[in-house]
Amino acid sequence: MKLPDPEDLVRAIRAEGVRDPRVLPAFRTAPRAEFVPPDLVAQAYSDEPLPIPHGQVATQPSLVAKMIAALGLTGSERVLEVGTGYGFQTALLARLSQFVASIERWPDLAEAGRANLARQGITNVAVVVGDGTQGVPQQAPFDAIIVSAAFPQVPPPLSEQLAPGGRLVQPIAPGGEEEVVLFEQGPQGLLRRCTVALARFVRLYGTHAFPEARQRP
Repeated sequence: MKLPDPEDLVRAIRAEGVRDPRVLPAFRTAPRAEFVPPDLVAQAYSDEPLPIPHGQVATQPSLVAKMIAALGLTGSERVLEVGTGYGFQTALLARLSQFVASIERWPDLAEAGRANLARQGITNVAVVVGDGTQGVPQQAPFDAIIVSAAFPQVPPPLSEQLAPGGRLVQPIAPGGEEEVVLFEQGPQGLLRRCTVALARFVRLYGTHAFPEARQRP
């Protein structure tokens, strides 16, 4: 039986059209198997979304790659991530930027993400528990923002925390059938630049998105 191999993921990402010379190496050095539930390690290097607690989903890696590539990170940016999960996307962002503030609404997921990142020796990340639609104002402004849940509009606090010329990627729709859209902060506010991908995401909950759903254990 063929053992799981991170290079399988890199090949799948390239097949989806991602050629960014910084993003592909990041996938080689951020082992997804260290950022998934233990019973799903064998599937870690398949290009597919994986379930995590609270009805959440770890995003399909090729979609993660497209979203991150759209941010055009050069290594000097401060990045806001909405939705830490188990920390795989966070680890990629940490390798590609100067600092990442990652906000997660579920405390146990935030703790799992912190632990996974710490085991990989990643220190340029702050994982906080809170309402992702509020952003992390104490760490703003951000040069890039990535939102891993869907809502028809960009929450105003996220737009306000994006630096001039900064880029923001978010799935735009009620949840389930979305356009992942790249925005740029212009002089008069957010400008829609392009559609990055079509996808399916969980809904974005919070003060500036859908009302909080009844929590599941």
